[in-house]
Amino acid sequence: MPSVFEDKFRTEIARFCHLIYEKGYVASTDGNVSARLPDGHIMCTPTICNKGFVEPEDMVTIDIKGQRIRGERKASSEIAMHLLIYEMRPDIHAVVHAHPPCATAYAAAGIPLNKALISEVVLALGCIPLAEYGTPGTPELTKQLRPFVQSYDALLMANHGVVTYGVNLEDAFNRMDTVEHFAKISIYTKILGRERLLSSENVEKLWVQRQKYYGLEGSETKTKDPMCPVTEGVSETISLTRSELIDLIEKVVSNLK
Repeated sequence: MPSVFEDKFRTEIARFCHLIYEKGYVASTDGNVSARLPDGHIMCTPTICNKGFVEPEDMVTIDIKGQRIRGERKASSEIAMHLLIYEMRPDIHAVVHAHPPCATAYAAAGIPLNKALISEVVLALGCIPLAEYGTPGTPELTKQLRPFVQSYDALLMANHGVVTYGVNLEDAFNRMDTVEHFAKISIYTKILGRERLLSSENVEKLWVQRQKYYGLEGSETKTKDPMCPVTEGVSETISLTRSELIDLIEKVVSNLK
C-alpha cells in the first residue's frame, strides 16, 4: 500500500512534468522524470505518456532492478538510464530527461556545451559534455553515459536529448533549465560572430567557488576535467571524415587555380 511520502512524490513528479512541458522542453510523449524515494525505491513516469497531462496516480514505483512494485502502467522505457545514475551517484535523488530545443540541437549536431562562456554556468554545472549516440531504452545508451555520470550533473546525448540530475526534483529541473538557457546564449554568440571565453585562471577561481558553494570540497565525484570547459586560448580539435577531408582539399586546390 502506498505511503504518505509516496503521495507527495507523485504530486511533485507530476508538477515538474507539467513544467517541462509548459517550458517547451518536451513534446507529445517525450521525456521522463524520476525520484528516489526514502526507502530506496524509484518512482517514475509511465511509458508513452504526455508530460503535460500526466497525473499523480499515473506514476509507477519500481525497485532498483527495475521491477514494478506499484502502479497500473509500465515504467518509462528509458528507466535504465535513471537506474544507472542512481547506482553511480548515491548523492542523486532525482533525474529529468527532456528534449529542450536549443540544447538538443547541439546534441543532434554532435557539439558539446563545453565552452567557458558564462561564469554562472561554470559555477552551476562545471561543464556539459556530449555522450555518443546509443539507442534509447537499450544497454547501448547506458554504456555511452557511464563514463560521464560520476563527474557531471548534466549530459547531452547525441541525436537524442539532455539528462540532468540533482539532490531533488527542483535541483534536477533547474539544471535542465540552465542547460537550455546556456544553449540559447551560445547560439546567440554564434549569431553575433564572436565568442569571448573565460581564461583558465578565471575558470579555476570559479571552480574553487563551485566546490565551496555546493559543498563539494574533497569530493571525488567532481574532479575537474582539465579540458572541460574549454577556455580562452585553448584550440579546439575539428574532426573530419575522409570524404569531408578530400572535399575540403579539392575546394582549396580549385580556388588556387
